[in-house]
Amino acid sequence: MSEHFDALETRSADARGAELANALPRQVAHAMANTAHYAALFAGVDAASIRDHAALARLPVTRKSALIEAQAAHPPFGGIVALPMAQLARVFISPGPIHEPEGTSPDYWRFARALHATGFRAGDLVQNCFAYHFTPAGSMMENAARALGCPVFPAGTGNTEAQARAAAQLKPAGYTGTPEFLKAIIEKGDELGLDLGSITRGHVSGGAYLPTLRAWYAARGLTVLQSYGTADLGLIAYESEARDGLISDEGVLIEIVRPGTGGVVADGEVGEVLVTSFNPVHPLIRFATGDLSAILPGTSPCGRTNRRIRGWMGRADQAAKVRGMFVRPEQVAQVLADVPGVLRARLVISADDGRDHMELRAEAPDPAMQLSLEAALKARTRLRGTVVVVGIGSLPNDGKVIDDMRPAAS
Repeated sequence: MSEHFDALETRSADARGAELANALPRQVAHAMANTAHYAALFAGVDAASIRDHAALARLPVTRKSALIEAQAAHPPFGGIVALPMAQLARVFISPGPIHEPEGTSPDYWRFARALHATGFRAGDLVQNCFAYHFTPAGSMMENAARALGCPVFPAGTGNTEAQARAAAQLKPAGYTGTPEFLKAIIEKGDELGLDLGSITRGHVSGGAYLPTLRAWYAARGLTVLQSYGTADLGLIAYESEARDGLISDEGVLIEIVRPGTGGVVADGEVGEVLVTSFNPVHPLIRFATGDLSAILPGTSPCGRTNRRIRGWMGRADQAAKVRGMFVRPEQVAQVLADVPGVLRARLVISADDGRDHMELRAEAPDPAMQLSLEAALKARTRLRGTVVVVGIGSLPNDGKVIDDMRPAAS
């Protein structure tokens, strides 16, 4: 557990901060100079002043919806890719649709670090069960394995019996794919009387890795660890054998913000994951993933010193339709901005005799703030709702800004 991919993983906080002070202004300047999106979004920004987390937090957020809209208006990449098409290796299309570029550098998506933390080493044959068409997951894992010196069986998705028979014949040491598919392959091997004992390690992503599944793999003597990434950003964070949170990749910077805003929350508080990538090809800065997580205090027992997150904790996209109108987390954030002194709030939506009802539960020091909050809620949502002022710290720390309690959203 003490063996690391490179020296970056065990840097001191001072060394990491010094590198960030150089890398951040360089990446902001690069994005402004080479992409139309950031040239417009960051107009007037002094890139040289963006040297730390606090300065970065002042920049506007780029959401996935902005990628979709920009690419639809200006295909194929919407002015958010810094290289011409001729200099790319591959182009993928994810649901949205969103077009993702792949550059020519080895391990472009940076997943080698995650596979190494799982225990993959040069010479290990990897059965790669991620898709190889349209979306980049298959390419992400293949490039990572090859960067480690691992040969790859490009198995792709589906065909459980064929997967099991191939594994019995090829004797792969490792698996990459979704969390549950390795279990399906092993169970099919058991059913067919095949020996799949060569597979000792798995690296999983792209789905929920539930405790019951972890326990099943552990009972079979398998080391199966997970990572968190997206088709836009590549690797964001990964698990080590310490199994204590997900460690931030060295090629990105993670922030946790209140859903629907760019405002950073305190460490430990659940919020939306924003990622700044230092990828020169696709320089996404303060990119909102739409996922919820929280920063874990301290560093991993495995010796890696970068920040850790708790893992995937749900979606931050909490828009709800109330009486025919959409209410969004951004509007709740605007209500709080209109009434200074409110720490946190949650809009609870329920239905009574078929009629939608909104109740804003607000952590505030003064119950008299209720009337101001009711006025702000109506002004921002154009809907009438009640306000309940609750005690400081009484709202759950789960990242929810809008809690739709109706049996089925209308």
